[in-house]
Amino acid sequence: MQSRNEVFERARLSRDARFDGRFFIGVKTTGIYCRPICPANAPKSENTVFFRTAASAGEAGFRPCLRCRPECAPGTAAWAGTSTTVQRGLRLIAEGALDDGNVERLSDRLGVTSRHLRRLFAKHLGASPLAVAHTQRLHFAKNLIDQTSLSMQDVSVAAGFGSVRRFNDTFKKTYGRTPRELRRHQESTVVSSAFAVQLPYRLPFDWQQVLAFFSVRATPGVERVENGRYLRTIAIDDVGGIVDIRDAGGHLSLSLHGIGTEGLFSIVQRVRSIFDLDATTHDIASTLSADEVLRPLVKSNPGVRVPGSWDGFELTVRAILGQQVSVSAATTLAGRIADRYGERIEVAVEGMAQAPTRLFPRPQRLMRARLETLGIIGSRARTIRRVASAVVAGDISFDAAESTDRFRDSLKTVKGIGDWTAEYVAMRAMKDPDAFPATDLGLLRAFDAPGRERMKPRELLARAEAWRPWRAYAALLLWGSENGVGG
Repeated sequence: MQSRNEVFERARLSRDARFDGRFFIGVKTTGIYCRPICPANAPKSENTVFFRTAASAGEAGFRPCLRCRPECAPGTAAWAGTSTTVQRGLRLIAEGALDDGNVERLSDRLGVTSRHLRRLFAKHLGASPLAVAHTQRLHFAKNLIDQTSLSMQDVSVAAGFGSVRRFNDTFKKTYGRTPRELRRHQESTVVSSAFAVQLPYRLPFDWQQVLAFFSVRATPGVERVENGRYLRTIAIDDVGGIVDIRDAGGHLSLSLHGIGTEGLFSIVQRVRSIFDLDATTHDIASTLSADEVLRPLVKSNPGVRVPGSWDGFELTVRAILGQQVSVSAATTLAGRIADRYGERIEVAVEGMAQAPTRLFPRPQRLMRARLETLGIIGSRARTIRRVASAVVAGDISFDAAESTDRFRDSLKTVKGIGDWTAEYVAMRAMKDPDAFPATDLGLLRAFDAPGRERMKPRELLARAEAWRPWRAYAALLLWGSENGVGG
């Protein structure tokens, strides 16, 4: 078996795009670190060292390459394969948990000591939690400098540097140039809109297929899919606005309407999660292709994604509405809830005659909502009210610090929530790549064949053992198969 360094060396020499973002190359003679697809002449092997993350390369004293721009590399979703504590920690860091630099507070949320957390990060990522947070912010700011016409003050605020002086000092130390000098260096790449941000994705990526998934599930008034664009309402610090996403070839283009730059970093991280841009497609395809039923599905959809959600509570309500009814019926009911109980916003969107106008209601609004008057059967209406009350009471949390096993258990304590709903929410809201609703009729139907009795959930679970840790991706493939319908 080849060692990891041997695999990385072959990928470096061949500039294999499948490994872009999965490791970085430090060049000892220049002191820079590059992506494996860097177009520069490949350095000699003895002058290179491999790093699992950009943060570890930075901690080792290497600076980012201005030619291949490591900040533009696709990420790896929660660094699949690491410990669950590290995965949860990375999600929290992406949400801004280390903006104040307090590792002790982060470790408390994860239920471990700060010393143990640092040890786990060093083992799995080769970098400290603070180094990871710093590199994420640095790369984000560099992208804003290159891609937008935002002022340096706005870039500094959006990237969470706290002050322009700290922002300038960090860039001067890292790149040997000030932010303004870097913008002049990358002048040709700056786009015209101050609020259009590029979100690179790992290939292959089928935007139309992802859009199709959201299109039939888009909550009327809250979400809209039209002309190759996905729009939805959001609230940042009680200010309502709209995110607007479209494919731009090699990356998604994110525009904001009615929202300032203060929450831009967290918005970008959430959009990346919703569209599963960092899925390790090669690893997923390699594992799932071993199954004879999944093999042709992987071949026809090698870049399968698991669509996420903007808000865990919203998705849970949607999942409850979808219990034993069609996708279109659940979508209609969700729209009625948003129309009755959601806050109205008015945000103009260029090129869109009917932009979304409703924020999905918060749990406080649905604790006592008379949902039965909207055509929702009593049992499901009561379940939604129970979930809303549990979220308000803190008994159910969609916080990234929550382990998915504990989350499932707490969700299933609510009367009316069973395995299917818990797994579906874990899959899309908690982004558990191994979540698997084995009782789903669509998944069971995917294995139907003439003369064969329909597969039972326990049989499907047994078969799915070989699909770990990518069972959620297997579910999406099966739902999209000729026989499978669900999700």
